[in-house]
Amino acid sequence: MNVQKRKWYKLDNAAKMIPSTTHFANTRVFRICCELKEDVDPVILQEALDATVKSFPYFNSVLRKGLFWYYLEESDKRVQVCEDNLPACDSLYRPGKRSLLYRVNYFGRRLNMEMYHVLADGTGAFVFFRRIVTNYLIRKHPDICDAEDRENLEMTEEENVRDAFNHYYTKGRGLKQLKSMSMRWSFRLKGPRDPNMENHLVEGVISASSFKELAKKYDTTVGILSVALYIEAIIDGMNMRERNRKRIVISVPVNLRQYFPSDTNRNFFGVIVIDYLPGDYDGDLKRIIESVKNSFSSKLSEDKIKKTMSSYAALEHNAAIRVLPLVLKDLGVQGFSKLSQMGVTCSVSNMGKIRMPEVLCPYISYFSAFTTAPSAQITIATFQDKMTFGWASGIATHQVMRAFYRKLYERGIEAVVTTNDHDIPYSEQPEGSAEAADGNTGS
Repeated sequence: MNVQKRKWYKLDNAAKMIPSTTHFANTRVFRICCELKEDVDPVILQEALDATVKSFPYFNSVLRKGLFWYYLEESDKRVQVCEDNLPACDSLYRPGKRSLLYRVNYFGRRLNMEMYHVLADGTGAFVFFRRIVTNYLIRKHPDICDAEDRENLEMTEEENVRDAFNHYYTKGRGLKQLKSMSMRWSFRLKGPRDPNMENHLVEGVISASSFKELAKKYDTTVGILSVALYIEAIIDGMNMRERNRKRIVISVPVNLRQYFPSDTNRNFFGVIVIDYLPGDYDGDLKRIIESVKNSFSSKLSEDKIKKTMSSYAALEHNAAIRVLPLVLKDLGVQGFSKLSQMGVTCSVSNMGKIRMPEVLCPYISYFSAFTTAPSAQITIATFQDKMTFGWASGIATHQVMRAFYRKLYERGIEAVVTTNDHDIPYSEQPEGSAEAADGNTGS
């Protein structure tokens, strides 16, 4: 009897830490959304997904346990498109079950993909998701391009599943770098946790050009301004004792493809931390911006980026850790993760500009993204003139986000806000600071 041998992949070095740190609302699942200008057709979406998977078989994998490490195994299972009826960023990995690690669903005009972080980072997942959207739109509107253009749009370069961490790893102080990331005590966001351990999403859509103009006014970048405004919003919720004793520490993922040539669709990111003492704030946003700018400048230096990249590969290359059974590795990573969480207030991730074929843009309103985290995370995405801030958190109330949009309104930028929990009183914001919407973020 012939048994077909399935292709398998070692986890990349960032993914190795993910399965053992998956718990409660921190499902390590992220959601990418495309808001179209018309309702989604589920039959065509299924056709588009099936066509896309043929070009990206790596994503059709299940997570398996080995003696020393987890690994991915390609599967012939098929994701079935359905209407979005699960909690946002619901768990995709359940130990002992060989289930696929992504799902595709829809709600009205919104097309969603959720993916377990083991498969890819946001950049790699967007490659896959953009292809799904492209394949959907050219099937939904076959008249938008001629035969040659259609063929070009459907073409996909061979996927790159190289472990870029391992490729660029150089021996160094990797483990000490990881340890240093946990040696901080930070202010923690407050609020009641969701009783069902589910994630709450808040999405804000603003004018990208207006935000860019605001950044120009402060002589800074969009990324730095986003982090600075978030810090300012957090300070609003701190009392004077906390401001003088606790530091705000923002974790910022960095796309390492900007520094090391790679087309990998797997995880290839580092993390820098922005550390700010709220007691230094005197009401002037410029003070925060200057501090954040200095942190970005020093921590994005070539030497620091190389150390950050190598720190993720250090676990695999450390001889003592390598021979430990997986059960012991899990316990060690869980302990390290708990220490790290104490050192981070929350996270801000900027996906940058999302680009699509020009012929398809008239059918797309905007893209957004949400990422689960131990505390909370804002994920920023920009498409044409729409910039979205996607907040995901297990905290059931959103005072920080109210303050964040209030800060924008005070500087002349209005936001359209939607959420997946309809009882949040956004009317408490200053009138006009955000259009309170009972719309659904897709969950």
